[in-house]
Amino acid sequence: MNNWKKAILRQTDTMEMAIHALNTESLRIVIIVDSNERIVGTVTDGDIRRALIDHFKMDVILSNIMSKNPTTALASDSRRKLIRLMKDKDIFQVPIVDKNRKIVGLETLHYLLDNNKFDNPVFLMAGGFGTRLQPLTNDMPKPLLKIGDKPILETILKQFIDVGFHNFYISTHYKADMIREHFGDGKDWDISIKYIHEKIPLGTAGALGLLPLDLPKLPIIMMNGDLLTNVDFSKLLKFHIEQDSIATMCVSEYDFQIPYGVVRTSEQKVVSIIEKPVQKVFINAGIYVLNPSLILSVDGQTKIDMPTLLEMKIKDNEEVSIFPIHEYWLDIGQKNQLEQAKLDSEVLFK
Repeated sequence: MNNWKKAILRQTDTMEMAIHALNTESLRIVIIVDSNERIVGTVTDGDIRRALIDHFKMDVILSNIMSKNPTTALASDSRRKLIRLMKDKDIFQVPIVDKNRKIVGLETLHYLLDNNKFDNPVFLMAGGFGTRLQPLTNDMPKPLLKIGDKPILETILKQFIDVGFHNFYISTHYKADMIREHFGDGKDWDISIKYIHEKIPLGTAGALGLLPLDLPKLPIIMMNGDLLTNVDFSKLLKFHIEQDSIATMCVSEYDFQIPYGVVRTSEQKVVSIIEKPVQKVFINAGIYVLNPSLILSVDGQTKIDMPTLLEMKIKDNEEVSIFPIHEYWLDIGQKNQLEQAKLDSEVLFK
């Protein structure tokens, strides 16, 4: 997106250094952080001009000229929310911070409004029974359950459209007619939607073999139709291409606490005792980017799940990359998660 790390300076750096950063990085902002990488201010062209008008010398330190209450946004904020924030504040860039105000990125209005167009197919999986959400799914497929004012799957679809994707395939099985009736051929969104119907459930990867053979020779993004996330799919695609792997799997960090003291030993002796340690692992986030060669290896008749397919490719010495998600992500598998999604959608997916 941009080389925002080169736009970071300290409070004790000088105005001359800020001018150099503004001129060389073309981001029109310098981010000032403390020793813990927490944002404490920003310097823009306007701040520099005001400092020059007040006859500050080039060696003045930035703490004396910076804006000390900068507008920031969270990494979990949606693309729409960021655009609305910048328009409301009449600014062209906004630093991205975590919950501790540690700087993690920089978004620019130019980048967010850039009208890219991606011909890469998007394959959305919408054939599941949604058993864990019964009785809500007795008469409606899970992807059509509403969060906010629209179904889950429509929220997902709109996110892809917003960043320039237009070529969609939706896999169906359970109550397929309802999904077809809602989305049609995609003309309401000025996109193309085609359907891949599984006569029998083929697992999370089996339906890949039912995709048409005349797909563009481009990586395809595949995503479960019961997820909420504000990952920028254009960034995901760019990452996959840079990795040169046969597949990229999105992963989310999951923390769990062992409810006991963990005893570490060496032979018969205790080395240490760690009381209720927290373990951190990556879990499969249900979003993938797949090269055409992987898709062609699926026959469309055999039931197979995506983890199994990727494990097979790894054993064949193919490279599979991971894309860690730090953005918002929620798997809507149970009723409490659906209720959480409804609450979150009021803020994240307006």
